[in-house]
Amino acid sequence: MNYDLIVIGGGPAGYVGAIRAAQLGKKVACVEMERAGGTCLNWGCIPTKSLLRNAELFHLMSHRAAEFGLKFESVSYDWDKIIKRSRDVSDKNAAGIEFLFKKNKVDYIRGEGTLDKPGSVTVKSADGKTETHTASKILITTGVRPRPMPGFPYDGKKVISSKEAMILPTQPKSMIIIGAGAIGIEFAYFYNAFGTKVTVVEMMPNILPVEDTEVSQTLEKSLSKQGISLLTNTKTTRTETTADGVKITVADAKGVEKVLEAEICLVAIGVQPLLPGGSVKPELTERGYIKTNDNYETSLQNVYAAGDIIGPPWLAHVASFEATQAVDGMFGAHKPKRVTTFPGCTYCQPQVASVGLTERAAKEKGIKYKVGKFPFMASGKARAIGEIEGFVKLILGEQHGEVLGAHIIGPEATEIIAELGLAITLEATFEEIEATIHAHPTLSEAVHEATGQAYGLAIHI
Repeated sequence: MNYDLIVIGGGPAGYVGAIRAAQLGKKVACVEMERAGGTCLNWGCIPTKSLLRNAELFHLMSHRAAEFGLKFESVSYDWDKIIKRSRDVSDKNAAGIEFLFKKNKVDYIRGEGTLDKPGSVTVKSADGKTETHTASKILITTGVRPRPMPGFPYDGKKVISSKEAMILPTQPKSMIIIGAGAIGIEFAYFYNAFGTKVTVVEMMPNILPVEDTEVSQTLEKSLSKQGISLLTNTKTTRTETTADGVKITVADAKGVEKVLEAEICLVAIGVQPLLPGGSVKPELTERGYIKTNDNYETSLQNVYAAGDIIGPPWLAHVASFEATQAVDGMFGAHKPKRVTTFPGCTYCQPQVASVGLTERAAKEKGIKYKVGKFPFMASGKARAIGEIEGFVKLILGEQHGEVLGAHIIGPEATEIIAELGLAITLEATFEEIEATIHAHPTLSEAVHEATGQAYGLAIHI
């Protein structure tokens, strides 16, 4: 077949880019090696949120039932059903993407796509058969995969990646997690909630190192109270598997070593690019990601790339944005935009969400700013639902009062952050947020109060 566009990879960048091209009236095919939705939908964002919801409910019922006037003879769980529910959620969402392909007349081709020559993609299906398709333009959206630790490869049983962590047939009694980014922390929360003894090892001074320092420190206190052992400023110096599990030697900031043992080690230290095969190779960055120009075009004419495969930030919503921009640009809908401001979210409890500059970054840039902060313990809605941990923290430009950054830890932080992303996009000032009536009682009132607090106008603090 000959197409206007062939997309290699069916994740949040690939399927979104394919559908956008179809909306523009183009003949499109999307090649996916596993299933539509990619890692995010099948082995990442979506199934983990299902697992985390189970963990949240179980933790609430087993630890705080009396607080809400609830009584249970006993609270138990079925591990197999917890895992099955997350897989069912993913399956239904993947089926939804496949329906969208049909609706938009996108040809969905299952198999491994390779670039053998410009304008040509060869697809090898699971049964070993190959077929070649041509296209005037090609979009590479093959994404990333978990990065193994040197000398400590994944074996899927004792040393696992996030993929295996979602489908362990038996809940481990103990787990060591190396890496305290969003993935490591979410799994730490999940397994700890069901009683697994969890130890997290992070070489940086704080967990969630990219977040505002105050937010990270607040989360550390909360997770520690929940029973998770957090070893920050700690390096992994030796690793080995044993008959019973794993043995990890770590060293603190002073170089003092100790040995940790557990049934399983989840390595969550980052990702590495998953490049398409074939004899035609686009130019790569120093770290092995595909290099693109401002139009998302690679060094190969009419070959584009978007999403995780072009480097950080490795976020599904960023990937989708990049793919739509790349497609709109390649077919002349409008000049494509590059990613500048984007939200980041961690779905443990309490949740963490942020957008824009941290206070740390504002200081490093020499920007004059004000801080507005409002604790959820002063929020009527937060108190009513029994979730008073955390705060909203805003970084506002001193001269004009514009929102430079927003950082939230607390209930529904990952939902509230959208308002502040819009504020940054629209270059909203504190006066405009202050003049916007927020419904009462809502958690989002904390945004209004934090804005006012920066200028001595907050009422409830």
